[in-house]
Amino acid sequence: MNSFISPHTPLSVQRRDFISQVLKASVAGALVFPSLKAHAQTRDYTVGEIMDMVLKEIPGAPFPQTVDTLKSGNREMVVTGIITTMFATVDIIHKAIAEKANFIIAHEPTFYNHTDDLQWVSPCEVVQMKKDLLEKNKITVWRLHDYLHSFRPDGVFYGVLQKAGWTSYYKTGSPILELPPISFGDLAAHLKKSLDIKMIRTIGSPTQSCKRVALLPGAAGGQRHLRVMETEQPDVLVVGEVHEWETAEYIRDARSLGKKNALIVLGHSVSEEPGLEWLKDWLAPRLAGLKVQHIETGNPFTFL
Repeated sequence: MNSFISPHTPLSVQRRDFISQVLKASVAGALVFPSLKAHAQTRDYTVGEIMDMVLKEIPGAPFPQTVDTLKSGNREMVVTGIITTMFATVDIIHKAIAEKANFIIAHEPTFYNHTDDLQWVSPCEVVQMKKDLLEKNKITVWRLHDYLHSFRPDGVFYGVLQKAGWTSYYKTGSPILELPPISFGDLAAHLKKSLDIKMIRTIGSPTQSCKRVALLPGAAGGQRHLRVMETEQPDVLVVGEVHEWETAEYIRDARSLGKKNALIVLGHSVSEEPGLEWLKDWLAPRLAGLKVQHIETGNPFTFL
């Protein structure tokens, strides 16, 4: 896979187009990841060696334009332990310190914007404090977003399929799953239990029957959501997050016009977390003697 999107393209469009390209690229792939056979020898690994190990599995990597850069630390650092997670939050950083793990692989930004631009809001006391915390404790953070989505199949998508028990329903390159008929209420309950989510948001009738499911974890964007709804006509759309004035209003109006479309909003972080858990399982047998663990970032919200 070659260069993605012009840096002048709006970030919301960049995310949408990136996800679209990944889905198209995965058509050529199969639901088979590289062998998980462990290496026999135990030795020290640097950040750069581990990064290169991942990139060797990605078609077209390294990409000439990507957000998957180091947000702190350096390639030469010898790794004492790895934590995979959705966000390198301050809490995750403190857990890494406690675990004596100095390499965090996070799926999403560290400094609150898509490109981790430290001047996005300047001055920003929280950004500086977090940066100081990472530097003081000599922790390297690598964002693994574009590359994780570029595994074949998509590492996040496959991680969700595994946890939901839906791998047998996957068709290469498609977000559409043909499930045995299930009520909307039971489908929502299954996702809550299998993905360990306390609260979700829904639009739909608990008793309506669902069979054709469109699964788009994370933030695919309203245009992608609507395009899938229009072209694939699923019974239910399962997403990580929505712009409430886009996808949610589309579903509401569709139902008022007589359609049976339904929506499940899992939450951005919890909807993609299984992909980082899968990454831990992928890395661990390749790094004999190095502790690799997944720590959930979790949902930032509480529900009153």
